[in-house]
Amino acid sequence: MGSDLEARIRHVTAVLGPTNTGKTHLAIERMLGHDSGMIGLPLRLLAREIYDKVASRVGADKVALITGEEKIRPERARYWIATVEAMPRDIDVDFLAVDEIQLCADPERGHVFTDRLLHARGRQETFLLGAQTMREAISDLIPGANFVSRPRLSKLTYAGEKKITRLPARTAVVAFSANEVYAIAELMRRQRGGAAVVMGALSPRTRNAQVELYQSGDVDFLVATDAVGMGLNLDVDHVAFAAVRKFDGQNHRNLTPSELGQIAGRAGRHMNDGTFGVTAGVNGLDNEMVERLENHNFESVRTLQWRSRTLDFSSLDGLRESLRQIPNEVRLSRARMADDVEALEALARDPEVVDKTKGPAAVSLLWDVCQLPDYRKISATAHADLVSTVFKFLRSADERIPEDWFAKQVQFADRTDGDIDTLANRIAHIRTWTFVANRSNWLKDPGHWQQRTRVIEDQLSDALHECLTQRFVDRRTSALMKGMRDKEELNAEIRDDGAIEVENHFVGRLKGFQFWPDTNAEDIHGKATRHAAAQVLSRELAMRARRVAAAKADAFKISRNGRILWRDEEIAKLEPTEDVLKPTVVLMVDEHLSPPDREKVQARLDQWISEAVGERLKPLVDLGKAEDIAGLARGIAFRLQESLGILRREVVAEEIKSLDQPARAGLRKHGVRFGAFHIYIPQLLKPACADLTLSLWALKHAGEHGLSLEALPEPPRPGLTSVIADPQVPEAFYRAYGFHVCGPRAVRIDILERLADIIRPLLAWRPGPAGSEPPNGATGDGGFTITPEMMSILGCSVDELGQVLKALGFWLERKPVPKPVQQAVAATEPAAEAPAVAAPEDAAPGTVVEAAASDGASPAVETAEPQATQSEEKPVAAAEAEHEPAKPEDATAANSAPLAELEPNAAPAVEVAAEAATEAVETPTASEPQFIDVWRPRRHKSERDQRERRRGRRGGRPQQGHGTTRVGSGESIVVAPSAVAGDAPTSSPDATAGAGAEAGDGARQGRDNDQRRSARPGRGQGRDQRRGDRDGGKAEGQGPGQRREGQGPRPGGKGQGPRHGGKQDRDNRGERRRDEPRRPQVISAGPRKSATADPDSPFAALGALKEALEKKSKERAP
Repeated sequence: MGSDLEARIRHVTAVLGPTNTGKTHLAIERMLGHDSGMIGLPLRLLAREIYDKVASRVGADKVALITGEEKIRPERARYWIATVEAMPRDIDVDFLAVDEIQLCADPERGHVFTDRLLHARGRQETFLLGAQTMREAISDLIPGANFVSRPRLSKLTYAGEKKITRLPARTAVVAFSANEVYAIAELMRRQRGGAAVVMGALSPRTRNAQVELYQSGDVDFLVATDAVGMGLNLDVDHVAFAAVRKFDGQNHRNLTPSELGQIAGRAGRHMNDGTFGVTAGVNGLDNEMVERLENHNFESVRTLQWRSRTLDFSSLDGLRESLRQIPNEVRLSRARMADDVEALEALARDPEVVDKTKGPAAVSLLWDVCQLPDYRKISATAHADLVSTVFKFLRSADERIPEDWFAKQVQFADRTDGDIDTLANRIAHIRTWTFVANRSNWLKDPGHWQQRTRVIEDQLSDALHECLTQRFVDRRTSALMKGMRDKEELNAEIRDDGAIEVENHFVGRLKGFQFWPDTNAEDIHGKATRHAAAQVLSRELAMRARRVAAAKADAFKISRNGRILWRDEEIAKLEPTEDVLKPTVVLMVDEHLSPPDREKVQARLDQWISEAVGERLKPLVDLGKAEDIAGLARGIAFRLQESLGILRREVVAEEIKSLDQPARAGLRKHGVRFGAFHIYIPQLLKPACADLTLSLWALKHAGEHGLSLEALPEPPRPGLTSVIADPQVPEAFYRAYGFHVCGPRAVRIDILERLADIIRPLLAWRPGPAGSEPPNGATGDGGFTITPEMMSILGCSVDELGQVLKALGFWLERKPVPKPVQQAVAATEPAAEAPAVAAPEDAAPGTVVEAAASDGASPAVETAEPQATQSEEKPVAAAEAEHEPAKPEDATAANSAPLAELEPNAAPAVEVAAEAATEAVETPTASEPQFIDVWRPRRHKSERDQRERRRGRRGGRPQQGHGTTRVGSGESIVVAPSAVAGDAPTSSPDATAGAGAEAGDGARQGRDNDQRRSARPGRGQGRDQRRGDRDGGKAEGQGPGQRREGQGPRPGGKGQGPRHGGKQDRDNRGERRRDEPRRPQVISAGPRKSATADPDSPFAALGALKEALEKKSKERAP
């Protein structure tokens, strides 16, 4: 090849034109028309592509491939395919071509292309292929060159700005950094099924595999750097710029119009038109730029990069000086320092290297070593260190790189594990050693290492391709999209479990009336799968709609979070309305269900939910529709319906007091039960009913209590009477399921009422005639002890039951076991007639026992705390209303139980001590004091203080229901009538239940009169006052002021005088509402006046009744 002007202009033809004009194809055809030829290409990838084409036409034995990392040299090679940098200088060929000649202006590689432009020539013909922008520069440098213009075969049009998710198929997205390429490819995978990746840092094998992935149609998108603009022949319809700025190695700058045109020109192949545009938030191109790109009208290249090819190897300084030469021709500019020059300058500062660089051969060797490409791109210093190490090895005694050192470097890259960056880094390293292995005189056995490095690079390339494919391509979606392009109708089927397969690919599952794409796809856009599965979805959904419309009631279920299930799959959800019993049904369907089928399903589910609520919650529905309930009872019924059949009694305490017996009976008729703690409907406590009420409650109130419908707590299991309460779960949740939270446990409401039924007779029991056995747990002094029956019905331990009792308002008194006595004291006299008997020695004087004024709330007898006793107190909220036991069918027994009409609280305090003494006879005296735990109901301190204040205002005179009256030195007991006290003890639980039911509603008034007669008149002013209080009431059918039969005239004490502004005491106390809380009575425990029993006293009737019972028992005995 000559270097003078004559040789330069010999047989030179410049084939110029935009991309997609067939310039490379023309050069191949002209080369094959000669006996020998050479083509220089800008990319190793493109060189491999042309090599494969030429080898397939003339045979691989006649074609050579020369690149920096790969050399294939047949002995009889006629055609040479090489990268521009690797083009052999010592081979003469008939035809020579240099592609992409416009790269003469490239700051990094331009000087190499300029050198080929000026000096590379074929013996018969030379082709320079490139853009029209090089016409003027070639004319100036090569006068007389022939120019051939190639028109573009397709039209290029600007398409504007589009989102990445809306880009058309067969699009190449261009970015200028690896991070941007990866991010866009990830987005493409999530939204469009995947994308192939092409970057200059990839090995040719990896890039070829990625290009094939795109060309085969497995993916419809390609994400690439500007390498896509250099000779890659791709079927691209649209090019989208995700960036228009790049880093050129020194600065960040905007792409020139010619660079944009080079990349955009890849859109459209052969006769197919192409489009270009911007994406990823890039501002749209201005009109001038668009016009220049569409018409391929760009400014000519003015300056070409140049570096002297005449180098001085006489010395290191001479080499450096020759590289600094200035061109003496127009349009040429000295190139900036490339990687090889930077490495040379760095080594020139190393004394050891300088010392080894003596003579032309050493300087030439140093320059050859500096040609080692910086594939690793770590830093200039790191690359210079590598070059220095190689040079020192080559200048050693062996003049070769040591095999063991080279093997270690190769071994470092011989691994295929790791992520994309790790594999790419290893490929960069192995490409470096592949370049070294292809230098014939640098290794002892270059052939072995060429093969070894080639195998490692291929393995790493394959692993990288697989890693890229796994990360950026969803093969299932890609296969579906490819099948949709190839076939008009895909084969789709649905399994029995709802799984849908299209072309044997699982695409999703049909759940109820909704199609769920495969969750393993990681948010893949469902258009492809939905479209592919639509043909089976519409058919299957129509069939399911018909089945739902004809399904029986037992085919549906309601989940706890308000979902309607059919075949255990959700098909609808409930939404709350103003009426808690009438939720709205909202279908859970997608667009594949037709409107007529949707209406069928909606109608059937509306009907079913109405029937389900009407069947399971029938008492509640009937209660809302009842026409025989009016007035105040209607209000209670409405509140019951709002609270789903369970209403805390204390909330409606005042309304309950005001209810008359017909109103109560009307509510009972509809299943309402008046309990000690709740007004409730027992039938709704059944598991199926409770599940539905909990679901309805959660729909409307879960959010108010900080609960999520999607993560509701677990309710108690069916069959459990009490469970440990979760402090994080609101009490309203348990109440909706029929449980009441009592301290650490939640107790089922009906079980709580049964517990009250057990405690009530124990509180009311008082010692009777000698020899009578107390009920298990009764203490006879207004308290009780825990019994196994209580623990059994709650299913808890003693300690847990104690916590429940505290939560219900009881307090614990640890009481010493009474000391044993020789003989139990017989207590057969009424309380009012036996005040002279002394209390037990260990009984604290001044003990006050008071039954809480309630109609059957928590146990209603309250004892003041003894002075020398350990005790615990907690607030109690006793419901002030009557109580019904657990069995309403036994309630009518109250009228036929004579004992129910007696006042058990009238038993004297001395009988308590006598009973304790009787028990003490059987217990041996222990060396240490023994205690028993007695539970008592507690009265609020505020109530006691209020009573004391009222007593003080009245001058210390005890008034009705306030304070205590002491006569002599005896104890005084304050007793308040209550539902508990009204339910007198009987011989069996059933009788007790019977006494506590209707006695609280119907027969209580009569018992009140008897109770007022039960206390015998005493001496002194206090007794006159109490007598006046007792006479202030009236018997049923008796008007105020009338005197009962058999009752003498009332003494005219102060209690009869005018009070409170002149009103008579009778007027103040005489007529009391039937449901008004009874006022406490004062019963003195002082010395009794006479040992003779009053024949009119109810205790006389009690004695007579007991004698009759004993007589009947003796007669029945064998």
